[in-house]
Amino acid sequence: MSEKIEEDVRIGVFVCSCGSNIGGLIDVKEVAEYAKNLPNVVFTEDNLYTCSETGLTQIKNGIKEHNLNRVVVASCTPRTHEPLFRDCVKAEGLNEYLFQFVNIRDQCTWVHMKHPKEALEKAKEVIRMGVAKAAKLEALENIVVDATPTAMVIGGGVAGMTAALSLANQGFETHLVEKANELGGKLNIINKLFPTSQDASELLASLKKRVESNPNLTVYTSAKVKNIEGFVGNFEIEVDQKDKNIDLTIGVIVVAVGASLLTPTGKFGYDGNIRITQYELEDKLRNNEVNAKDIVMIQCVGARNDERVYCSNVCCMTALKNALIIKEKNPEANITILFRDLYTPGTYYEEYYRRAREAGIVFMSYKLEKEPIVEENTIKVFNEYIGEEISISYDLLVLSTPLIANDDNKELAQMLKVPLEENKFFLEAHVKLRPMDFATDGIFICGAAKWPVDITESITQGYAASARASTIISHDTIEVEGATSFLPEYNKSLCTGCEICITVCPYKAISKNENDEIEITQVLCKGCGVCGATCTSHAIIIRHFTDEQILSEIYAFGGI
Repeated sequence: MSEKIEEDVRIGVFVCSCGSNIGGLIDVKEVAEYAKNLPNVVFTEDNLYTCSETGLTQIKNGIKEHNLNRVVVASCTPRTHEPLFRDCVKAEGLNEYLFQFVNIRDQCTWVHMKHPKEALEKAKEVIRMGVAKAAKLEALENIVVDATPTAMVIGGGVAGMTAALSLANQGFETHLVEKANELGGKLNIINKLFPTSQDASELLASLKKRVESNPNLTVYTSAKVKNIEGFVGNFEIEVDQKDKNIDLTIGVIVVAVGASLLTPTGKFGYDGNIRITQYELEDKLRNNEVNAKDIVMIQCVGARNDERVYCSNVCCMTALKNALIIKEKNPEANITILFRDLYTPGTYYEEYYRRAREAGIVFMSYKLEKEPIVEENTIKVFNEYIGEEISISYDLLVLSTPLIANDDNKELAQMLKVPLEENKFFLEAHVKLRPMDFATDGIFICGAAKWPVDITESITQGYAASARASTIISHDTIEVEGATSFLPEYNKSLCTGCEICITVCPYKAISKNENDEIEITQVLCKGCGVCGATCTSHAIIIRHFTDEQILSEIYAFGGI
């Protein structure tokens, strides 16, 4: 429950120049002077960088010297900096929910950079609104829950095994669930790794040995997650292994289910015989079954088109790798790679491409609107370099196809209550700020489950996801956001039991208890406000965003 503040409201306003991002367009001193005259404001200050050590110290000094019980910072974006300022006021003894963020960079100076006068006035207006809300803020307490020091990794490919080993090596009981009958994922079908040319089987054997010998790691192959309930620190998971149900209590979950391979049925005469995919070529190379002399590879088959707009990230390097392997075994082989664009990121991969050119591999560009025409033993392609169509003989055609999302991603996403992006890969909380996290607490992501990546990236992300997960289960208890929705006792008589809130809640935090009453599981709630906005009886209240607080901003702006 929220704790009402009874003392006189004393607000401090700190206006940030953000270098030239804000101060280069508007006069922050003028804005700070303006804020001095707002209701309940007893202290204002302008800073060059409020988020710097100097700026944070000025906030702490302001709280001490002026007995502030509310703090407003007008600067950049709460998405990146609000936790920093909350921790700052909390360190000085002020409840972190008595802090209000006002964004005068993204919402003022950046979007109105051609209109500095208007941006200045808008900055004053949004600060006036923020101060009005700050006066109505209430102290809240974060929700504390017990954390079970166990982890589950779903998916036993290279990313999953890396994450599971990392967690187990830290001393956490870890459960690794793989739906196939053996661990390894795509490592089981890859011949060699680029750019080191290491045998994939060597890496796989090393990982398997470490997994099987780790006393903290339990592996379930031919197994599938059947049901997931609960919340961060306390997930109740049911695993189905060969029709045997296994119930586990898990603290954190790492999703590492990888991706699938596109079978190019109906494209470029694919037949799995002399017209194959790169991954079918891997198997032939492993078994020394490539005897062709004239080999053509076509890139971007089934990718970067209307059906599948994305680049699969690994196809170009896979083609270069396999072409070089063939050339090393048979220098007389004629290899032509037909491409639309070549993706060789970084100097190391660029050097790999140069090696392929030096080895005599021919590269020829084509356009999507003029795709190669595959005939029985020739390929007609419009050569962009010379501006005319040419014919290339082949006795082996290799199609580079993309990694695609697994068919069962949607089923798992619904159990986890996490989103998928438009291509059905899993969607992280934020691509830059929280790349290994989901928006749902306690669930993490790595490897090709969220986007096509190579082995190196999969390993790196496996370590990163395990590091993020360990920050939770390394504690006996964890704190989660206190700004949630709730149904107070005095409002329960308003509730009609229509269940609209249950239907619209994206986090499945609302249910009915045994007494047929609406019940909100606070630890699952993210305070998004959808339930409060759709409650026909106005029974649900959103902490930190109450009607009174929102209306105070509207009144301050002059909207009513």
